[in-house]
Amino acid sequence: MTFDQIIGQEAVKQRLLEEYQQGRVPHALMLCGPEGCGAMPLAVAYAQMLLGGNVMAEKLQHPDLHFVFPIYKKTSGKDSYCDDFIREWRELLLNHPYFGMSEWMNLSGAENQQLIIYANESEAIMRKLSLKSSQGGYKVMIIWLPEKLHLTCANKILKLLEEPPAQTVFLLVSEQPDQVLQTIRSRTQMVNVPRLTEQEVEQTLIDKYAVQVADAKRIARSCAGNMAQALRTITSDAESEYFFELFVELMRLSYVRKVKEMKIWSDRVAGMGRERIKAFLEYCQKMIRENFIYNFGRQADLNYMSEQEAQFAIKFAPYINERNIIGIMDELSLAQRDIAQNTNAKIVFFDFALKMIVLIKNR
Repeated sequence: MTFDQIIGQEAVKQRLLEEYQQGRVPHALMLCGPEGCGAMPLAVAYAQMLLGGNVMAEKLQHPDLHFVFPIYKKTSGKDSYCDDFIREWRELLLNHPYFGMSEWMNLSGAENQQLIIYANESEAIMRKLSLKSSQGGYKVMIIWLPEKLHLTCANKILKLLEEPPAQTVFLLVSEQPDQVLQTIRSRTQMVNVPRLTEQEVEQTLIDKYAVQVADAKRIARSCAGNMAQALRTITSDAESEYFFELFVELMRLSYVRKVKEMKIWSDRVAGMGRERIKAFLEYCQKMIRENFIYNFGRQADLNYMSEQEAQFAIKFAPYINERNIIGIMDELSLAQRDIAQNTNAKIVFFDFALKMIVLIKNR
């Protein structure tokens, strides 16, 4: 990956390039920015430049390029290291450089497990950096999400960060730098990587992903400068359409009070699996929120609905108003809580559907 392949961030690119050309490469740099801003692609491109930009570096297989990232224990009672997941990590970086924790969890098979950088990873870091450079140049250690460092691991690498071996460069990529250990932050040069602009995201969707102009505008407006979220939106169109159908069906059944059909609907939704159920509940919250806002002028800059959703809102929006929106959102939040606590999903959704009968009539 090269700087010209990275979306926007011209000021950050210029700074990194000038430091490299002037021989002022910092030994520890922390690129700080929200998910999808391009901080990770910047770190990878910078590392590849430091390592000479050869084929091994391009494939992320250079012997002097090392990665640390949050993982989970593959086997209970046995230590796991980042190298146990390096194949999946390289695949993600090479194919989807604009990613977030959800993409990494899916590809690594983490499911609902908590991902951290374990205490024992410090041993691997120190061992790798104690070796001489195999190519006679820089050694680069990229740490993704240092806020996930176990306290023991963080403390053990403090000395390395402060006084690393010759021609060793640490590149930390943080989405929440305020949660990074202060002693880590104080040993790095922090570089702010801002959110991408709406125009940058929109043009990338059109040029690189062949998204239609109208859809690109809608997605760019809704993702708040998060390229990872924009790409999720592209790939989730089919699921969003299915969620839309489920949402519309529930609202219509609630309005006409068809309890038997609502029970069938609840059973169908409960069978989707917990992660899809959570996504559906988030979709429902979005639709309730958007329909409520739709009542206040229907300006394009206030709504983030697809054309299909907007057409439905013409007749449905009046049913979401000051008298029931808080109640509906509260019930959705309770459903999310119950699903997270592994409550029987059939009961959760049938209960929610029955409450909607009362709430949707509260015009």
